[in-house]
Amino acid sequence: MTASVEIDALLDDPGTRVVVCCGSGGVGKTTTAAALAVRAAERGRKTVVLTIDPARRLAQALGLRELGNVPRQVDVEGFEPAGELSAMMLDMRRTFDDMVLAHAGEQRAKEVLANPFYKTISTSFSGTQEYMAMEKLGQLAAEGQWDLIIVDTPPSRSALDFLDAPQRMSTALDGRMIRLLSGPGRAGGWGLRKIVGGTVSLFAKAVSTIVGGQLLADASAFVQAFDSMFGGFKARAAKTYELLRSSGTAFLVVAAPEPDALREASYFVERLNKESMPVRGLVVNRTHPVLATLPAVRALAAADELDKAGDAPLASAVLRLHADRMAVADRERRLVARFTRAHPGVAVCKVPAMPTDVHDLSGLQDIGERLADGV
Repeated sequence: MTASVEIDALLDDPGTRVVVCCGSGGVGKTTTAAALAVRAAERGRKTVVLTIDPARRLAQALGLRELGNVPRQVDVEGFEPAGELSAMMLDMRRTFDDMVLAHAGEQRAKEVLANPFYKTISTSFSGTQEYMAMEKLGQLAAEGQWDLIIVDTPPSRSALDFLDAPQRMSTALDGRMIRLLSGPGRAGGWGLRKIVGGTVSLFAKAVSTIVGGQLLADASAFVQAFDSMFGGFKARAAKTYELLRSSGTAFLVVAAPEPDALREASYFVERLNKESMPVRGLVVNRTHPVLATLPAVRALAAADELDKAGDAPLASAVLRLHADRMAVADRERRLVARFTRAHPGVAVCKVPAMPTDVHDLSGLQDIGERLADGV
């Protein structure tokens, strides 16, 4: 029999310092992360939840008008946790700016922040959101103000981009193209004119023609200014990566009881195991458990008999509805069983679907209870 995820034991353990909720988009990661944070605070932990969700519904559910790039304490009438709850939403640009300010001298930081090329890549560079989520996690952990940090990871088409992002960005910023761009600064203005004028190589001339001489100059100036803080950038990425692999971190893979979502969850678990990340379990959201024991086949047969007799149309409709619900529950059980056969060591938590969308703190508390009771 598959073990169940002991959510309260996980949240109560003082050794648990970081909980990372990961999974494909649309499976309830954000709601799960927020509900875990609410429950942890209720049970005495000083908790902060970092969300990547651009929607306002989480802020509204927590009783806040909006979330920003710094944690805000949740203070809602009727909510008096034994611990403390704060929440924030990632702002990629501000996080990148903070990183520049932390790793560069005052003059270098001004040069980087004012550079047009930086203003572009700080919001659109491939992997920026994923890396900045991990950068913000590193910042929160370094501040040491919270017992527990709960992270809602970015929705990624490529399953675990947030794990790859630090390495991808380091490789890109240390790669051949960047070295080419930084070359003119080392050679002085003459070197830059050579690149823009196309006398260095056909490749450089083509780049200048395509992107424009000014953009190329901006990129070159950015790389030269960025070079002084590159070591700190890489060191922080490495430190955060080690935090993710530590015993104080727990990964919860979140999925819906659907084939595609569970396939993604399977990939997540395999990749996390490969990276030696501590997988604590699988959370299957929006399940449809059935307490009645009447099999779907017998319910349909009974409904057919009632229809033939022309009696009790309401009872017939209820029986058919029950049969449909049983079929859905059976399908979900088979899908989850397929996952557990492939990953027998992964504990599972099934969370029944809510009758309505979560839009307030009470709803998050209800989700938290369902997580704790999930089997």
